[in-house]
Amino acid sequence: MAHFKRWLFLLHRWLGIVVCAFFAMWFVSGVVMMYVGYPKLTESERLQHLPPLAADAALLGPREALDAAGIAGPLKELRLAVASGGRAVYLAQPAGGKGGMVIDAATGTPLRHVDRELAMASAAAFAGSGVGLVYEGTLDEDAFTHSRALDAHRPLHQVALVDAAHTRLYVSGRTGEVVRDAPRTERLWNYAGAWIHWLYPLRGGALDPYWADIVNWLSILGIAVTLMGTAVGILRWRFASRYRSGSRSPYRGFMMRWHHITGLLFAAVTLTWISSGLMSMNPWRVFDSGAPALRTEAMNGGPLAPPVGAASPQALIAAAGGTVRELRWTRTAGRDLVLARGTALRPTVLDAASAAPTALDAEALKAAVAKLSSAPVARIELLTAYDSHYYTREPHTMTGGGDKPLPIWRVVFADEAGTWAHVDPRTGALLNRSDSHRRASRWLFAMLHSWDWRPLLERRPLWDLAMVLLSLGGAALSLTGVVIGWRRLGRKLTPKPAARRIPPFTPSKEHP
Repeated sequence: MAHFKRWLFLLHRWLGIVVCAFFAMWFVSGVVMMYVGYPKLTESERLQHLPPLAADAALLGPREALDAAGIAGPLKELRLAVASGGRAVYLAQPAGGKGGMVIDAATGTPLRHVDRELAMASAAAFAGSGVGLVYEGTLDEDAFTHSRALDAHRPLHQVALVDAAHTRLYVSGRTGEVVRDAPRTERLWNYAGAWIHWLYPLRGGALDPYWADIVNWLSILGIAVTLMGTAVGILRWRFASRYRSGSRSPYRGFMMRWHHITGLLFAAVTLTWISSGLMSMNPWRVFDSGAPALRTEAMNGGPLAPPVGAASPQALIAAAGGTVRELRWTRTAGRDLVLARGTALRPTVLDAASAAPTALDAEALKAAVAKLSSAPVARIELLTAYDSHYYTREPHTMTGGGDKPLPIWRVVFADEAGTWAHVDPRTGALLNRSDSHRRASRWLFAMLHSWDWRPLLERRPLWDLAMVLLSLGGAALSLTGVVIGWRRLGRKLTPKPAARRIPPFTPSKEHP
């Protein structure tokens, strides 16, 4: 037992020197991330910055533009917006294809190359009139563009805006769209927030292929050190009696004593946050259920393929009323629809053939969503309020910034994976899917790491106080460990002074 304790103390001491530095960094940067997220262009921001589509513009219909560009097959996505080079374009993504195509809506000419001039025109349209622009060149990836969602747009053009926020825009090298904005304040705070919290200094270089493994194994090491520290703290604490000093802790030094006390107080929350942080990485794909993909084409009643003679863009813009920033063609339950979107996230639903405002038949849509899976539908629930599995967060957070409309349907399938599908009954859009593995991830990551618990989130600043106080406690535990480790290393690495040699006594002639 004595040997076990000795090894326990030694392992915790020396491994803790490294791990406590990461703990301190994670706790402090986590507080920053509560209020400043990693840069992203939310859907709401994108729509607000898109110039409006002119109802009187001479634009080709979707079928005419696709034919002129030589696109004959079915599509995964088709939308019209003033999104590339400051002019109206169709952005088409063929079904089954990875890349998309940009087509000039006035001429049907495909966009072949995004050069500096086009990137600057896109940035100017995004920024609005009167804002100066500075072109900063192209890049593949930098500190603010590590997101895999941007892979389809690389290389990226950088354009700096001469505005009060010193905003930097990133323009897609494939489509010419602005795909990310990053004000200077957001960029600076990110060096103390998400960039360091997610160990992004390791991304984009020689260590990039090993980034996920490094994060995973550091987390596992952190879990081990926390468990060892908890054991050491309990073994060294006298619950029934006191040490000679009168304290229940044997340590007399300030740092050692407070590391012991904060360790006992905040070991549980440290272990929870490190473990749940590991779960965010989906280590070794433990949350992948292997369930088959949903059959969206069967639900839609076939692929998206705008027919000849469909309503013109001008008719659709006029029918939507108000200011239209984007037209998006969709197909659901065997019907071709157009979603006309202004600055608000909720679109006007139009019939693609007649341009008339329309509504989906509920029974037809229920029959369509049943085709998403080969398993039978167990039930369809109507959600009129957010719950633990379908909810929204602030736009700057990792899971925030998306469109989470209400009311929606939750379609529950009677399959082995426990599949759920969330469907917007107004537009027929499949919002997301879930299964038992992903719901486990929601509890083990979002709940335990970000405390995405609705009763607490709805009672802010109670959520803020709890998160900040616990983070400060964890930071105190970690920083005292860093100081102790630094001092101990200093003592170990400082060479000891050589022992002073006393020469042997040699009697002189004057002495007998």
